Formats: sequence, C-alpha cells, structure tokens
Amino acid sequence: MISPDLSAADFRKSSLSGGNNDCIEVATNLAGIVAVRDSKNPSGPVLAFSPAAWGNFLTGIRNGEI
Repeated sequence: MISPDLSAADFRKSSLSGGNNDCIEVATNLAGIVAVRDSKNPSGPVLAFSPAAWGNFLTGIRNGEI
C-alpha cells in the first residue's frame, strides 16, 4: 500500500462543528485525494478517499441514506 503525500494538505474543520472536539477535518486541496482525520489527533492516522467516493458519501448523508 502506498501512502499519499499529505505534506501540502490543508485540513479544515466545518464551521458548523460544535466546541466539543468530536469533529473530523477534511483536506480537499490534494490532487485525486480527499484526506480525512480526527481533529483531536491531527498527527494520527488519515483516511484517504477518491473525490468521487467522498462525493458519494456526502450525497448519501444529505439524502439521509447514511
């Protein structure tokens, strides 16, 4: 398995996140990858999705399917 280069990742947390630190951060500025991490552990593991898979996930949430 090849680990993507995340050195240029610009992780952002939603402005709708509460102050309870139970959030994820998402980086969408990398070519061909959407990176997701736990905001409580920014140096921890990162999940990497294709933009299409991430888009399908978001659509599923918006449609109440997930």
